[in-house]
Amino acid sequence: MYDVVIRGGSVVDGTGGPAKVADVGIRGQRIETVGSLPDVGDARVIDAAGLVVAPGFVDVHTHYDAQVFWDTTLSPSPLHGVTTVIGGNCGFTIAPLSSEPADGDYLMRMLARVEGMPLESLQQGVPWDWTSFGEYLDRFDGTLSVNAGFKVGHSAIRRVVMGADATAGPASPEQLDAMRSLLRESLAAGGLGFSSTWSRTHNDADGNMVPSRHADPAEIIALCEVVSEFPGTSLEFLPMVGPFDDTAFDLMADMSVAAQRPLNWNLLNVTAKSLDDAWHQLEGGNRAAERGGKVVGLTIPMAMGLRLSFLTGFVLDALPGWEDAMALPLDQKMSLLADPDARAALDAGAQTDHPLRGIAHWSSKVITECFSDETRPYEGRTVGEIAEELGKEPFDTLVDIALADDLRTAFALPERAEDRTDWEARAAVWRDGRAVIGASDAGAHLDLLGTFNYSTHVLAKAVREFGVVSLEEAVQLITQVPASLYGLIDRGELREGAFADVVVFDPQTVAPKPLRTRFDLPGGAGRIYGEADGIDRVLVNGQEIVVDGAFTSARPGTLLRSGRDTRTPALT
Repeated sequence: MYDVVIRGGSVVDGTGGPAKVADVGIRGQRIETVGSLPDVGDARVIDAAGLVVAPGFVDVHTHYDAQVFWDTTLSPSPLHGVTTVIGGNCGFTIAPLSSEPADGDYLMRMLARVEGMPLESLQQGVPWDWTSFGEYLDRFDGTLSVNAGFKVGHSAIRRVVMGADATAGPASPEQLDAMRSLLRESLAAGGLGFSSTWSRTHNDADGNMVPSRHADPAEIIALCEVVSEFPGTSLEFLPMVGPFDDTAFDLMADMSVAAQRPLNWNLLNVTAKSLDDAWHQLEGGNRAAERGGKVVGLTIPMAMGLRLSFLTGFVLDALPGWEDAMALPLDQKMSLLADPDARAALDAGAQTDHPLRGIAHWSSKVITECFSDETRPYEGRTVGEIAEELGKEPFDTLVDIALADDLRTAFALPERAEDRTDWEARAAVWRDGRAVIGASDAGAHLDLLGTFNYSTHVLAKAVREFGVVSLEEAVQLITQVPASLYGLIDRGELREGAFADVVVFDPQTVAPKPLRTRFDLPGGAGRIYGEADGIDRVLVNGQEIVVDGAFTSARPGTLLRSGRDTRTPALT
């Protein structure tokens, strides 16, 4: 009969329809029955009375490409109900590789710079022993807790074909043909599509624009044309920072039309104050539709709080005169910061007129996390308050605290108080067909962001606290909608015949737990981490991977390959 029966829960099936109390019978990897099951034989029974039973959540913008080798749970996303992730975003993949060690080293250092992955973790935790994209996928097929699919990154294929010339300018016709062939080979091996970036924030470890930023529109369009040859594929792109202009709108539309696939772009962060800006950015969807394509923005459904530290120096290294200092080894960096003259020079550079001047308003920064008995009492307080208490200048105060913590101290801007109008603005965007909830960046910016918990944030804030969307609508927005964007077959809905990707949660308590730093990465590096309350069970392909907030030993995830596990997404 059944292998697992989830008994008596309130089934929210992902379609947006009303919840109903039912049993869910699972045989093997799939849901066999949704209804009343009085006789379950010797099936394992999960009591879901008073709980919600929903499809597993789908996160379409992650950077777990490297973490698959050192953490097969892909934590902490499954603790927040995520059962399917899409990686290979922004053009920053670690496959394919050439046979030249310098190319792998380049991609490794690029990832450390643009995606905030500790270099020592990439060096020690990733084998780097493949060349083709298919060989990369085969290295971890069958090892993961969750379902995972990966797009093919523009910067990676450009580096393989052009070597060091990938950051020197346009490709020749012969080089473009070689890139098209390499992309074709990678998609045939199961890549879920093509990703790229033109964002001016994306620079490599040498300070040069990443390879994809040297591509002209003709190169990008030619690569998108290759995507049209493979069913079940999609596009992802970062066009620019700030308000989009006609160049961005036109390029995204042309990319979608060339591929005959949906294109999603990153990132839309919405508040009541920024809602008009959001509507402007979403105009790209109209431009694409007029030409027969589809362009949607990925929106992070919560405020993004950036955590800074002198240890990694990410973002701080963009302050005038800070880049070399933040790149120093730990002992040299601490010596420099302890020197009064060097410290004064850094602060002087930070206080000059530049776009990131606000970062250097030291007194307003809040100490978010400390790592010693001496410094821990400062947590939750502003640097200005502490400086006044100690009789020091704010910058000296912050640096002295950091030095006492071996530079691990985390600090941030004060959290902006949000009210219902912010959540109403977000809900309006979520309901717009030109936007999809996503953009978590899970697996990246490990010292900067903790937005992997967006799903439990939506359930806690948008549903329970502010009531701007119903539970049924919220579940649809983080299951069926993103699954449809990528054409995932039999995922994103809880129905008979679908894969048994299921999350069981308490609607009264579900919420993200506070974020803390864990030093559990290869090489002893740290990452921002946070679990969830109220997530009772998470199942992937019929097996429990999370029970009462803890991972099991099961690794039932499917490596999603285009055309086999995905169908071509609709353009309307």
